[in-house]
Amino acid sequence: MGKRKNNKVQGVDPAYFDKQRDSLRRVHRKAVLFNENEVAAINEYCRRFKVSSRSALIRQAVMERVLRGLEENHPTLF
Repeated sequence: MGKRKNNKVQGVDPAYFDKQRDSLRRVHRKAVLFNENEVAAINEYCRRFKVSSRSALIRQAVMERVLRGLEENHPTLF
């Protein structure tokens, strides 16, 4: 019989996953204050659309606005 082929799958280095996980960790805190009407609107939205994480909702809304603004105002060459 011939040689047996080694079918071990080469895995990704665990240090790579640690580095990737560390880069996604949120460590910078920003505080936002809302008035009564804004809080009522957020609560109504979360109730109506069954949003379980208000912080994720606000984070997503802020980042969408920031990224859209950066995309629209990127520097041009000419």
